Amino acid sequence: MSQIAFIGLGHMGGPMALNLIKAGYKVSVFDLVAESLARARDAGATVAASATQAVQGCDIVISMLPASQHVEGLYLGDDGLLQHIASGALVIDCSTIAPQSAIKVSQAAREKGLRMVDAPVSGGTAGAEAGTLTFIVGGDAADLDQARPLLECMGKNIFHAGDAGAGQVAKICNNMLLGVLMAGTAEALALGAANGLDPHVLSDIISKSSGRNWATELYNPWPGVMDHAPASKDYAGGFGVDLMLKDLGLAAEAAMAVKAATPLGEMARNLYAMHSGNGHGKLDFSSILKLYNQP
Repeated sequence: MSQIAFIGLGHMGGPMALNLIKAGYKVSVFDLVAESLARARDAGATVAASATQAVQGCDIVISMLPASQHVEGLYLGDDGLLQHIASGALVIDCSTIAPQSAIKVSQAAREKGLRMVDAPVSGGTAGAEAGTLTFIVGGDAADLDQARPLLECMGKNIFHAGDAGAGQVAKICNNMLLGVLMAGTAEALALGAANGLDPHVLSDIISKSSGRNWATELYNPWPGVMDHAPASKDYAGGFGVDLMLKDLGLAAEAAMAVKAATPLGEMARNLYAMHSGNGHGKLDFSSILKLYNQP
């Protein structure tokens, strides 16, 4: 069985690594947060003192980091991780980053005799914990075939989007739509509540009508409508506002690169920028409701 290094144990990476451990894999982990390392250690992971130490003796390296600069900083440079991973190993980066960054790191990996796929995920923290994530993969089909057994331990759906960077393009498109849908759902619920409707009742109506979407069915932004949703936990955990803002920025950059029009995506980006600027950047992105539902 493969020896795995897992770098990045945040809200998504932590549960993903735990699912690999539950599946019987030997996992060496590294993160900058001591509490995250402690949870992984308690679950049976080997805790490394650095990312370089984590990859020693591993034939699979998985990373889940916040943004392009973190991924490039981890892998590239004179003392980047690509210098320390064993030749022939497979690298799986599950971060959501700019397509050009994914291509850049993938090319550098291949120059070092490594194989690499970009495999950003969809499904949120609940999907990460349940092992039901969707993986959107860019890279060679043969490399995906090797990665598939691991991905199946962490996810339910696996799509091959195309060559290196394609997984990132597809993920960016998905998250742009998600940002638009969440902002629109919050706006609709706030409008109904302002006119005297019970948000619970309105949510149920929408979920059975033409306005139904992922937010109304699984991730309602109104507190108390869904007990498991971050909205019912003071918007703690989940997918942060600043991360959604980052992804919407990536969508804007991708649109500019090909002269594509994304007016709704840009409007959503502005809304999330305003929301973050109001001091809510660390809350779950469904807290965009606060823009419309001021006390």
